Amino acid sequence: MEKSEIKIEVALDENLIPEKIQWSATDGAKQGEVTASFLSVWDPKEKNALQVDLWTKEFTVDEMKLFTYQNIMTMADTFEKATGLKDEAEDMRDFGRYMGETLGLIKRQEPEKGSVPDLKKNN
Repeated sequence: MEKSEIKIEVALDENLIPEKIQWSATDGAKQGEVTASFLSVWDPKEKNALQVDLWTKEFTVDEMKLFTYQNIMTMADTFEKATGLKDEAEDMRDFGRYMGETLGLIKRQEPEKGSVPDLKKNN
């Protein structure tokens, strides 16, 4: 079996707050310094997601808004690819778009003129 290693190195200040985050992978994927990371893994025994969420002191609130929005949209894509549940993935994207709109990251999307609302979503 071929193996690949993903390494995350975190430099902490005296209060254990991340100052620098470096990552690399043995398979030659991109690598370098980042300012935030959301890492989720699944524990099959406990049936529970475990997270390691890191961000540096320099990571701004505006960057966190955009980072979270992008992660929600990517999570919807991953969910659809893994499960084939298109409607549910689109619901996740709807939530992501709602977040993007309320956070001022994307423009509000007006319904097309003459379009009929999807009544399934209200049931």
